[in-house]
Amino acid sequence: MTVSIKELTKVEEWKKAFPVMNQLRTHLTEEAFINNVTTMVQEGYRLFVLFSDEKIAAATGVIKLTNLYNGTHLYVYDLVTDAENRSKGYGEKLLSFIHDLAKEEGCQSVVLSSGFQRKDAHRFYEEKMDYDKTSYVFVKQIQ
Repeated sequence: MTVSIKELTKVEEWKKAFPVMNQLRTHLTEEAFINNVTTMVQEGYRLFVLFSDEKIAAATGVIKLTNLYNGTHLYVYDLVTDAENRSKGYGEKLLSFIHDLAKEEGCQSVVLSSGFQRKDAHRFYEEKMDYDKTSYVFVKQIQ
């Protein structure tokens, strides 16, 4: 089994990542995903995938940001392991890669947000990856 991590930079590559990313972002069509990623890349978003035997097994999307409360950090917008590939350590490998990338980029931390319903993900972040739960995220829809 060969495992590798690659940054995806082209629309054709993003389309190949969509079936995995759609397992996390179920509300998105492929067209909406591609349109959003196209815009987000212009804002600094980067999409990385973990390949297992040349098949995408996990994906993550990050952006480098600076703010007053986290300083310079990598923000993880998305992190998902394909349902058929869970519990194989791929999420840990991909997130560890992001930790290393954050160090290379001069970041002080890696930050992410996770929905209340994702209890298994919370356990993974806190127990396996040693993240601290530091806040709630509040959203107001503006229509």
